Amino acid sequence: MEVKDINRLKVVLAEKKRTNKWLAEQPGKDPATVSKWCTNTAQPGLETLLEIANALEVDVKELLNSSKDNVQFVKIQQ
Repeated sequence: MEVKDINRLKVVLAEKKRTNKWLAEQPGKDPATVSKWCTNTAQPGLETLLEIANALEVDVKELLNSSKDNVQFVKIQQ
């Protein structure tokens, strides 16, 4: 089974037609920090994740898991 390396923050930013620079201005973070979030080099803390979700007007779950993909992984015991 192939696991895709998808960064939800990057996808949501694109869907909302927002830039990393715009996002950095919202919670007052360094643009380099936002870039790290979007490249999976670093991850925001929970409080910051909530701030990001509010700024993007999405449920925080949208930043963690895609609701558009109705894919479920089932582990089969052998």
